Amino acid sequence: MATQSPLGAYLRARRSLTSPGDVGITVGGQVRRVIGLRREEVAILAGISTEYYLRLEQGRETRPSDQVIDALARALLLGEAAREYLHELARPTKAVDEVRHDDVDDGVRWLIESWPRTAAVVHNRYLDVLAANALAGALNPSYRIGVNNLVSLLTDHDERALHEGWEGLCGRTAALVRSMFGQRPDDARLADLVAELSARNAYFRDAWQRNDVTSSSTGVHVLGHPRVGRLVLHYARLPLPGTDGHSIWLYHAEPGTPSVTALERLGRTAPS
Repeated sequence: MATQSPLGAYLRARRSLTSPGDVGITVGGQVRRVIGLRREEVAILAGISTEYYLRLEQGRETRPSDQVIDALARALLLGEAAREYLHELARPTKAVDEVRHDDVDDGVRWLIESWPRTAAVVHNRYLDVLAANALAGALNPSYRIGVNNLVSLLTDHDERALHEGWEGLCGRTAALVRSMFGQRPDDARLADLVAELSARNAYFRDAWQRNDVTSSSTGVHVLGHPRVGRLVLHYARLPLPGTDGHSIWLYHAEPGTPSVTALERLGRTAPS
């Protein structure tokens, strides 16, 4: 028997979340024994054979064409981020080397330290903090080298108190994690993190089980800072080419808003 594949598991999960009415199938009074769509219904909607779709779900077929993946995405009403994730599962990279390269170039350190009004944090692909400027440390004590910000965000009581709308943030974090690691389904460190966070945070677990996906690298965080009050911050994630999955996360306030003044006040008290 074929081993369960991440692609097959995701197809099965999304099939169960798509109701017949969503895709124009009239059920009438018939009794259905499945939650969501039947396999043959997905196959018809995607224009492929039921046997071929069954092989995909069971992991006996793991290299479908891009055209088939796009057809399945349409059949399951996937958004753009979920469609891209489906493509990534169909084209996974090889298993991750246990040796990671987490050194941060001096030029990157000097760059983020030159931004007095922008909090900047360098993360690896697991959201371990590799570097952070002074403003970032003043903004959030968990932005310090060696801390895993997935674990801190989702399990630390003090950090929970810092974020407005923390429950929703947990769900969005799960969706971001799934998107970021779509190409690395055999990543043992990721599997361990997901297992730990699912056990310790119900909001993350529920979102992970829903197979939510987002590829958004920008957005807004609202913090209730104990020293300067409410901060409405825009964030952006900038991948660092030529590294082992490193990114700079930037947090800044909109010009002319009270958050700018508060962030500047926080920066003046940050250790140099």
